Amino acid sequence: MKNPIHAALVTLDYSGEYRAKIEAALAPARIFYAAPDDGAAISRALLEADVAILQGDVCERILGEGKRLRWIHCNHAGLNASARPEVFERGVLLTGSAGRSGPVLAEHVFFLLLALVYDSRQLEDMQRRHHWDNIYIERRGLYSKTMGIVGMGHIGREVAARAKAFGMRVLAYGRDFEGLPENVDVCYRADRGDSIDGLLSESDVVVLAIRLSDETHHLIDARAFSLMKKSAYLINMARGAVVDEKALYEALRDGVIAGAGSDVFETEPLVADSPLWDLPNMVITPHCTPEMPDMPANCVEIICDNIRRYREGEPLRNCMTARDVYTK
Repeated sequence: MKNPIHAALVTLDYSGEYRAKIEAALAPARIFYAAPDDGAAISRALLEADVAILQGDVCERILGEGKRLRWIHCNHAGLNASARPEVFERGVLLTGSAGRSGPVLAEHVFFLLLALVYDSRQLEDMQRRHHWDNIYIERRGLYSKTMGIVGMGHIGREVAARAKAFGMRVLAYGRDFEGLPENVDVCYRADRGDSIDGLLSESDVVVLAIRLSDETHHLIDARAFSLMKKSAYLINMARGAVVDEKALYEALRDGVIAGAGSDVFETEPLVADSPLWDLPNMVITPHCTPEMPDMPANCVEIICDNIRRYREGEPLRNCMTARDVYTK
């Protein structure tokens, strides 16, 4: 069934050609522009808007006053802050801009991983001390090792391609992907009852690229760490709460796993007194990645394609479902 768009609230800060493309895609709908923090302008727009294209997440004002809304797009990737039960209870479509930075986020995975494998912290210390030594006698590179990727969305697929370039065997765990994804040797599917345990026990590297939801909250806990190899590394590019941080600290401290790298944490910024900061086998980046050169263009392409799909009644890209609800 086709869906007309009569009026749209837009809180994006795009200008020039990006704004013009969104306007052309929405035409002939009436467009209400508002800054994300301009509550009065947003309230006025919500009297008429049936579509909202937001710079940030869904807030109480949007839900409470947007009685006509049928589709909300949030212009970023992780939508756990927006995937509220009431969104789905009202039948509102919720989409995001996942995939806009997939290649660079996959690079980030390998930055964290190689920093661990090559022990960049010790190398930096040796360079400061002008000390020359072979620190790799007991170490092995990535070639021929097994990488397990949890979540086969945009980032997961990009990571798999790069893992193959390193000559790795690739396992994948996901919710409902069909067939064997490209660059994957073995897949475990939650929708057919597969457990994540096999991936955890077989992998030399476990990469988290899965959505945060009530289903995936603390997916990696003390039990999960106990299944991993003592020589294994964990890389988290998903959301902090996918990992139980207390269990992570204890696993790293006690040598249950060899190391971890994370760009995301349960509380951000990571508190200054978190014991994770001082672990020698932990690499931390502050939830930031170098941008794609065409990230705004990627975002606009996703938005405009979804406007067309919405009008035509086609499935929307990056559409959340009730299984993605996050209440924790």
